[in-house]
Amino acid sequence: MLRPNSSSSHGAIGSFPDQSGDSLDTPRLDFEAWRALLRSNCGGEVEVTEPNAVAGWMRPLSVSGLAAAAVKIQWDSAVVDLGCNVHRVERNARYVRRDGVDHHLILYQIAGQSALTQNDQAVRLAVGDVALVDATRPVTYSTNSRSVQWLSLRLPRKSVVSHLGFELQGGLGRQGTRAGRLLFDLVRDADKDDGSASFRADSYMQLAVYDLVGALFAPSDPWPVSRHADKLFARIRGLVKDGFADPDFGPREVAAVAGISLRYLQKLFTARGTTCIASLGSRRALGASPGTGHRPASQRDRLRLWLSRLPSFRAKISQSVRLCTRYPRRTS
Repeated sequence: MLRPNSSSSHGAIGSFPDQSGDSLDTPRLDFEAWRALLRSNCGGEVEVTEPNAVAGWMRPLSVSGLAAAAVKIQWDSAVVDLGCNVHRVERNARYVRRDGVDHHLILYQIAGQSALTQNDQAVRLAVGDVALVDATRPVTYSTNSRSVQWLSLRLPRKSVVSHLGFELQGGLGRQGTRAGRLLFDLVRDADKDDGSASFRADSYMQLAVYDLVGALFAPSDPWPVSRHADKLFARIRGLVKDGFADPDFGPREVAAVAGISLRYLQKLFTARGTTCIASLGSRRALGASPGTGHRPASQRDRLRLWLSRLPSFRAKISQSVRLCTRYPRRTS
């Protein structure tokens, strides 16, 4: 949900390449080419009052494997009166249903000013502002500044929720915070990466990005209850029921089979006044007695549970083989 920025001052959040379009190292696009590009990338309808007087640029970026982009539009210098020259992009319900995407968009205002409308609420973005947009809901962007530039970062909702343990709240981030500046630097400097980072390093950097986004847009409620969290917890209870008999099956294995982070798993149990270790312990104490209210795991989760046990089985077999080799059984 969009909410007004609590800060009254607007300042630059850091240096960015020269505001000329050529600095993006991409071709200058006329209105028709620009509209086609936005439709294919954003899934929205583009309207401009003076099509012959506007040009656009877009440079794709990658922030440790996360999709990002530097975007700019500019009016022709021959246009004197900008009051009636408006660039507008509307992503309506039809586009949302057709695309079926499920991600958050982090949007930094680099130059100029723009207006953003979502959930029937509108805010204005000035230089230095950062906003979070929900791609599953209709949204409208508009601007009449002579030169406007944005920096965007796309985050899969499932990955964000899995790491942070809560749903992000859309709107404007707190301007001037350390988290906002650090996140901006990561996105801005994405094109300076020499590509030498390993997949493992990229995965850690993505976690850092999620943490910074969480610091910017964490909900005021420390634990907002959602249907998604309730369904996930019911599934985890089924995993605990099916895996409790294995002494090597602990919270880390539960999180791995459920496909979430260990921190998120701990939050799910903490919000309900218990812990995963306590739940496993009580289940082991009670045994597999029926009627305890636990929902059994699905067939897919049972398969993942079985696969998670393979490393411990291999370790036990390897140890037995080593012992047999070292201390062979004597025959009379």
